[in-house]
Amino acid sequence: MKIKLDENMPAGLATVLNRMDHDVVTVPEEGLAGRDDLEIWAAAQREGRFLITQDLDFSDVRKYRPGSHHGIMVVRLRGPGRLALLEKVCEVFEAEDIGSWNRCFIVLTERKIRIHSP
Repeated sequence: MKIKLDENMPAGLATVLNRMDHDVVTVPEEGLAGRDDLEIWAAAQREGRFLITQDLDFSDVRKYRPGSHHGIMVVRLRGPGRLALLEKVCEVFEAEDIGSWNRCFIVLTERKIRIHSP
């Protein structure tokens, strides 16, 4: 899977996901840190990448309708420390059928994953 990690995700997550054979780039690597959300979104879409973020600006499923993009995961943990984020995202990537996530809107919490398919 081609993935773009937003700047609010731990950088170590890119290393782990790359080891799982994903093509991962980060917003800071691309010089997009601090840029407007629309720029980050446009870059992810232009590159055909699945965006992983904690940014609530991306949490409106009506604005980011499943099927209208390459995929997005909004991670909402109560204790969003680096280690908790890394562990939870990796756990889901190992346990779920991520091949079916193309063009989906996903919300990940401590207790569940909600997948909105096209």
